[in-house]
Parts: sequence; C-alpha cells; structure tokens
Amino acid sequence: MGKTLVRDTPEGRTAGTIVETEAYVVGDASGHAYGGETARNRSLFLRRGHAYVYFIYGMHFCVNVSGERAGVGAGALLRALDPFEGIALMQARRRTSRPFDLTRGPGRLAEAMAIDRDLDGLDLCVRGPLWLADAVRPTGDVATSVRIGISKETQRLLRFYERGNRHVSGSPALRA
Repeated sequence: MGKTLVRDTPEGRTAGTIVETEAYVVGDASGHAYGGETARNRSLFLRRGHAYVYFIYGMHFCVNVSGERAGVGAGALLRALDPFEGIALMQARRRTSRPFDLTRGPGRLAEAMAIDRDLDGLDLCVRGPLWLADAVRPTGDVATSVRIGISKETQRLLRFYERGNRHVSGSPALRA
C-alpha cells in the first residue's frame, strides 16, 4: 500500500499509487500457491518483490507481488491504483475517459498499465518495464475487509485499501 507502480513502454510511462491490495498468505486455500509450485505460478514462489502475472476468466490479466522467501508461495494481488502519470495513455488502453474506471479492479489495472504474461517473474524492486517506486504522497487511512471474488477462506480480513479513495474497487460497503 502506498508504493508507486510504474510501467514503462515505448508509448510512454504510466504510474499510480497502490491504494488496494489483497494478501494471499502461506497455506491460504484461496491462493494460487496453495496446491504447490507449478509452471503457471512459479513466479509466486520467487523471493519477495517479483511480479506474478496470470490470466483469469479468459479475459483479464492480474498482477501479484511475491511476498515470501524463495521457495515459499505467497503474495499480494494489486487491486487498484490512484493514477497520476500517463492518464491519457491509460484512457486509450482502457477505451474510456472515466478517470475512476481506469485502474479500479485488478483486470482494469493490468489493462491500463499494459501488464501481461511477458512481465511475469520480473523483479519489481529494480527499475525495468514494470517496477515499484517510492510513494509520492502519504498514504491515507488504511482499512481492511474480506477479499473480493473468492470462494475459499472468504471471511479473512486480508484486503487492504485506502479509505475514501474513489479508485478503490468493490461495492460501497467494501469501500467504507
């Protein structure tokens, strides 16, 4: 929460403040690491700070940041950004001019930032095509809730979001 996600492409730079995440901890039955390491989720088992990019529902990419030591699968799904750089480029990629629909939700975030499987496994702690930079502003009040769109371990309070930020996803009850 609060870090800056930066995407550099030949078309230009896009960036935003991370305002919503969901944690998938060791042993979490709803996490992609639960069944062990596979070719698909291998990046989730890299040391903390690597991108795990996957395709979901046959239509969206999502990006997680690995969160444990090498060999242990866990991470945080990036659910929403408060965009501040490259907004016109994000609007073109998302085919919308509505500012609050650019990066609200993990699929929209990935589309706006041009994130796909080619970025899977990148070390996000060093400058590259996709990387995490320092915060550009203080993080507001951080709240927790249940995670969104899962069917196992549904009551765990492992979703973190900046309270009151209009870029946060979910129903109004999950943004309060």
